[in-house]
Amino acid sequence: MSPHIDVNDNNGVRTIRINRPEKKNSLNTSMYEAMAAALTSARSEPGIRCLLLSGAPGAFCAGNDLDDFRHAAQSDEGLGDVTLRFLHALASNEKPLVAAVNGLAIGIGTTMLLHCDYVVASTEAHFVTPFVNLGLVPEAASSLLVPRLMGQRHAFALLVMGEPLSAQDAKLSGLVNVVIGSAEVDDSAMTAARKIAALPSEAVLAARRLMRGSADELIMRIDTEADFFRQRLQSQEAKAALEAFFSRKV
Repeated sequence: MSPHIDVNDNNGVRTIRINRPEKKNSLNTSMYEAMAAALTSARSEPGIRCLLLSGAPGAFCAGNDLDDFRHAAQSDEGLGDVTLRFLHALASNEKPLVAAVNGLAIGIGTTMLLHCDYVVASTEAHFVTPFVNLGLVPEAASSLLVPRLMGQRHAFALLVMGEPLSAQDAKLSGLVNVVIGSAEVDDSAMTAARKIAALPSEAVLAARRLMRGSADELIMRIDTEADFFRQRLQSQEAKAALEAFFSRKV
């Protein structure tokens, strides 16, 4: 398990908090593993009726730790089994999923929200998916879900051009339900999660299945994206983009 993922169960709600503020909540392998375990184990626990994803103050999630991408590009690896396990757990999760987004949501910090049922964002939140800027491709079935959510042209601007979405733009696009002051995000998201947890759980499950359909299509797209991602990590474009990024940090 990771010291940077806090899991807490209370009143039917499991809160999964990303807590790595010194890295703006960027995700590494052990964090993916802990989040996948928290999602997967909830399936067999009837007392957990809703899940809540949140981050440490100032950032929801700044995406994948780019040190991991750099290592993968140098060692002929792809997304990795642990990352895929997390993405599969997201796609196959059957418990209602709420997110509290305060601040940055970059890369997978944005794409994981596509698997949520209710999203509360702060007025300062912004959403960006810089995959192509890094010579890579989208993940988490976002190449399937974003065009469905906001249409092909808006999806192209977000996923390919890397144009950011403000909190209000994210609400207009359907990615976010509520935009609220930063200090109120966690409480608002928890209120929504508890409201969902208080509903008849079998009816919620059935309704959610009807609305979302089978997870097989999502998992198939996740795996296809992962194949492309693996190929792109070995490309000269991706290696040059990652080296340029780390050169700017020095």
